[in-house]
Amino acid sequence: MSENKQKDAPELKLCAAEWTLMRHPSAEKEWSMDRKLKEVKEAGFDGFSAGPSSDVAQACYKWGMELVGMVDIGSSQEVGAKLDRFKGTGAVHVNVQLCDHDTPTGTAVSIARAALQYGESLGLKPAIEWHRDTCTETPEKGLALIDEYHLRYGETLRVNFDYSHPGVVKHLSPDNFWERLSEYRVDLFKQSQLVHFRPFTGSHCQTPVTDGRGKLDLDFIAWRDSFLRPALATWLEGTQPDQTLWAVVELGPKKSGYALNCFPNVWDDAIVAKNEIQSVWNELVEAEGNS
Repeated sequence: MSENKQKDAPELKLCAAEWTLMRHPSAEKEWSMDRKLKEVKEAGFDGFSAGPSSDVAQACYKWGMELVGMVDIGSSQEVGAKLDRFKGTGAVHVNVQLCDHDTPTGTAVSIARAALQYGESLGLKPAIEWHRDTCTETPEKGLALIDEYHLRYGETLRVNFDYSHPGVVKHLSPDNFWERLSEYRVDLFKQSQLVHFRPFTGSHCQTPVTDGRGKLDLDFIAWRDSFLRPALATWLEGTQPDQTLWAVVELGPKKSGYALNCFPNVWDDAIVAKNEIQSVWNELVEAEGNS
């Protein structure tokens, strides 16, 4: 690949999630935030996805890690106070879990507008996540929010797609993971700068990455090959020079409702997932550069 192509190649920035390290290595001996960011840095992650606490911001600054924010917003009145907390943290991208499962779309779209506009005034890029127990908990609700936002404001809603949720809602199987998931506004996914990657099946929102003994879990392999690879290949189509995708390896810890007690160590799995995602990305970029 030439120097120009290397310079212009899009980038993937992989982030660890704060909650992956909850109660790690145990509830009694949980690492300090400084230790967590040190380990995240040494594991090769580019950033850290967390809320706007001072200890997170300080540790990210100390270890040279980009903070990708996350926040719940349930009303227009909450927007200012919650997004103001990201001032001075260095965060640009902020994941927003919007409202509740029973919030009407017409109400939610006004709150989304307030969050995006106020965030942008602070130099932030809030993105509305497709997520359970929010106004986007099903693909239909997510699409309704996107459509109503465009109809009302004439603009495109910035979205963070966590495909594990619609994957379970629609009870998909690996042979149609991307075929079905790409029905949900793949044009907006291609424009996304923030995405969450959690290995899933059509029955489970999170699956193990390994068997705990050094081998990749078969369900993870199916997710990698049937979802991750075509998803990244789709995102790379028509990317602009120096475009960057921030991707959070979004693995919940045990007792979170995501990782089951039978799962291997979630933090160790997150590191393996990060390496596998990066490897797939490298292969796709290399193939594109040689085409």
